[in-house]
Amino acid sequence: MSWAIIRKIFILAALLGLLVPAAPGLAEDRPLLMEGKKTIFQRVITHPEAALHQAPGGAAVAKIIPFSVLYVYERRTHDGAVWLRVAPDTVGGGQGWLPAAAASDWKQALVLLFAERVSREPLLFFKESGDLEDLAGQKDIGGALARLRSEFQKYAAEKTAPPAAFPVLAMEPGDEVGAVPYDHFYLMPIFSYQELFEGVKFLEVGSIDPALGGDESGAGGGDDGGRGGPAAGSAKNAIAFVMDATISMGPYIEKSREITREIYDEVEARGQGDNVALGIVAFRNSVEASPRLGYVSKVISPLRLAMERDEFEKALSEVREAEVSTHSYNEDSLAGIKTAIEELDWDPYNGRVVLLITDAGPLEITDPYISTMMTTGEIADLARQKNIKIITLHVKSGSGLKNHGYAEEAYRLLSFNAEDYSGYLSWDAPTAEKGAADFEGTVQSLTAGMTRTLFGKRDEPKKKKPAASDLEERAAALGEALGYSIRLEYLGRANRSVAPRVVRSWIADKDMARLAAANDRAVVPTVEVAVLLSKDQLSALSRQLKMIIDNAERVKKTGATDFFAAILSASTQISRDPARFAANPETNLGEMGVLGEFLDGLPYQSDIMGMTERDWYGMSIGQQTQFINRLKSRLARYEEYDRDVDNWARFGGAHPGDWLYRVPLTMLP
Repeated sequence: MSWAIIRKIFILAALLGLLVPAAPGLAEDRPLLMEGKKTIFQRVITHPEAALHQAPGGAAVAKIIPFSVLYVYERRTHDGAVWLRVAPDTVGGGQGWLPAAAASDWKQALVLLFAERVSREPLLFFKESGDLEDLAGQKDIGGALARLRSEFQKYAAEKTAPPAAFPVLAMEPGDEVGAVPYDHFYLMPIFSYQELFEGVKFLEVGSIDPALGGDESGAGGGDDGGRGGPAAGSAKNAIAFVMDATISMGPYIEKSREITREIYDEVEARGQGDNVALGIVAFRNSVEASPRLGYVSKVISPLRLAMERDEFEKALSEVREAEVSTHSYNEDSLAGIKTAIEELDWDPYNGRVVLLITDAGPLEITDPYISTMMTTGEIADLARQKNIKIITLHVKSGSGLKNHGYAEEAYRLLSFNAEDYSGYLSWDAPTAEKGAADFEGTVQSLTAGMTRTLFGKRDEPKKKKPAASDLEERAAALGEALGYSIRLEYLGRANRSVAPRVVRSWIADKDMARLAAANDRAVVPTVEVAVLLSKDQLSALSRQLKMIIDNAERVKKTGATDFFAAILSASTQISRDPARFAANPETNLGEMGVLGEFLDGLPYQSDIMGMTERDWYGMSIGQQTQFINRLKSRLARYEEYDRDVDNWARFGGAHPGDWLYRVPLTMLP
């Protein structure tokens, strides 16, 4: 996968005279074009055990790193088998050969990650797309899926091969062994797709996990195959209270003192005092705008176990609401979240939860005093990458009536979401007393639900949806789901749960059983989409976006067509062929007249790819400004990716520029 290593293999083999020279007349040797395309080159992604050969049918020169991306320069049939002349770039000419059966055509740079498991069953990998079509035609899709899972698990337990007619090749790890940890590096590239039914795509994918053995690439930042958590056998959990400490929050600060005492009492009564830690972060707003506030955000108490509760309670007792007003109704809650993520020591804990407590929305990206330069989407992505789940407790006081809609929309995007279980909880607070009482009941129900699934009976959370009007019932259901999600993650780490190894298979991107249920039309994703980028490619994207924005702002033409076209071109190219983009990032697909062919055939698109020039011109100046500020927020997130050393997969690459990262598609422009 590391192109530097692949290039070295090609160069070394050429120096030793092991590779055949390019055919006569190929001085301008270029890769083949994809069928029906004028400018998009054919690429393949190699299978495990693939090797480079000196000629079709000739001796193997070197083993190729699994899932390396190579350009195809020639296809030739030899002794009835198709061979590919390949190279890692578009300018050096194809010099090595690869059996076509040892690679799969890869038409873009999109990969998949398993989605949150609480609201769905383990994903099945089918042999053919027709198998999924047959399944979709059955009356009881849920029952059919359950039978297939049961049969597959039976064959796996007995270590016997399924019958040839059995349609399932592999299955995502079941609940008994736990979910594949989000930060464990595996690859699931998309080869092709079909959209035969509304609301669901059938995807042809591969799947490889370096932890399955036979891999010597040193994938990932660490060596344990399960980074970002403590060793197996230590089911430790941490909850950080991120508290609004501005005017009007005094009653909630006081209630928090009582609630944290109750939590410590409960975990000690269960004999779990060594396994649950609490911490506190407080936030206010800009001290530049209002110096007397004292701070924007700060750690009041680090994460402390029950044996250290005296220090925790002393720190919490010293928290006071601000004595002066801030410059806006919105507060810098994202600064509080970011401080909790980056300054608390989460490493010893499997379960990681942030409880955000506030009566105001977050500062908008357009606010001149925002400290993070990120929106809720980027902060949510930062938390997810650190395996931290955010729960927002939003107090809707009468004075903030005009702020409630904005705050709810922002915090829903920020918070944990498992389709059935929203991590955003709110309640009306006509008086401080009523609001504080509801706050206490909500947190009590939430933490009780968590402890039931973490330390009590090992059942799945109840599937029955609580009444929307019953705040405490919703909080309890959320707590159970949260605890169950944390337990699946813990079991996955303890059992070193990995993605299945499948060269080619078909999956559905939504839970088909849920889509088919007559009384439940919830769209529950089975996978999330990401773009596989190297450090150099991410840096090229970051530099190009910054240059486009800076140039447009300098000449005051951010609303111009060429600005929109340049951003659209960059986002499209990075999704289709990031190596080619990195080599020439200033290429504008719109000016070349080929934007349409780059967009055509992409199974998923970023925000801007779904827009047209008419959409852009239809936006107000304020909306265009918001869009540009979101781009700046994405740039800040790219800087965070660059520093996130633990989650860059190295695959044996010594040069950091060749390390790989799965950037969520939602984080592209």
